[in-house]
Amino acid sequence: MTPVELSRTVLHAVRRAVDEGELRAVVPERVVVAPPRPGGCGDYATNVALRLARPAGRPAWQVAEILRSRLMRDGRIADVVVTGPGFLNISLRSAAPGALVEEILRRGLRYGHGGSQAGRLVRLYAPHEVRAVVHLDVLARVLRSQGADVRADCAAAPESAWDTVLGVSGIGVAAPGSDGTPDGDPGRVAVRPVPAPADPLPLGRDAARWALLHPAPHDRPRIGPAHLVQREGNPLFRVRYAHARTRALLRNAADLGFAPEPGPVTGAGVQPLLQALGDHPRVLAAAAAHRAPDRLARHLVAVADAVTPLLPVVLPLGEEKPSAAHRARLALADAAGTVLAGGLSLLGIDAPDRL
Repeated sequence: MTPVELSRTVLHAVRRAVDEGELRAVVPERVVVAPPRPGGCGDYATNVALRLARPAGRPAWQVAEILRSRLMRDGRIADVVVTGPGFLNISLRSAAPGALVEEILRRGLRYGHGGSQAGRLVRLYAPHEVRAVVHLDVLARVLRSQGADVRADCAAAPESAWDTVLGVSGIGVAAPGSDGTPDGDPGRVAVRPVPAPADPLPLGRDAARWALLHPAPHDRPRIGPAHLVQREGNPLFRVRYAHARTRALLRNAADLGFAPEPGPVTGAGVQPLLQALGDHPRVLAAAAAHRAPDRLARHLVAVADAVTPLLPVVLPLGEEKPSAAHRARLALADAAGTVLAGGLSLLGIDAPDRL
């Protein structure tokens, strides 16, 4: 279940409770679901019960319990826990492997895009510093993937080399106010990661972006040739190599006369990969909610590491004929490659089919 589908499910539960007289309130136009904040649990949380409590004339926890009982009737929901004054914390059931792979291949590079930020205008502001501007660019991409309307401004026009080399574009200019907030407007979200200790441009677009985005915003990034090394010790190489391997498998399978077909997949290491792929929508929603592009970068490394053990067993060996198992494994590898390509695209990094 995607965040958009879950939002609709919660809204439907509210509407049914109102229609059947359990709640007396105006049904909201939409319900926002987002990754739970500290103290919460599950996959997503919503404050809809708190919003309905006053018009319903009931404590928020009572409204939450009414909605909880209705949500638990949905077979796609594993559990609903009420926390704090009335937050609904929702855990989803894992999709069947074939269904998950089908969804990923159907949605393509947009798998994981959702509506957790739908209807929100987010105004981002960054100082005139290369790492801050790259974070600004990526946060705008991630927030838009979750339905937000984003305005991204910088303290001064980004250097032309940042656009030419790093692909930073579409950023406005807004000088900071005298009180230190952007334009003196506390409604703007300041993007201020620890500055880069050296010029990242000599690394080129992909390596430079990764060097600036992979560490958490509060960590000092390392700028150096290690990001260009084509070895397993380089996380960016592992991500791009895993993607290229999945594309090579598709080409080789076509030469053998078979194509991917979602279905049951068994074997060591399959479950961690399915878990990583199923987590992708939640990771994107969390990266948007917490303004943390590093969450997406680290997730891509986890997906790459999880798919690597699968790759050697996708194609038939020797005189072996392609079977349903081979087609299902190929579809799973294809889905992993799709997630890697989509995630790299949001980071502004190329995902080549060949390395």
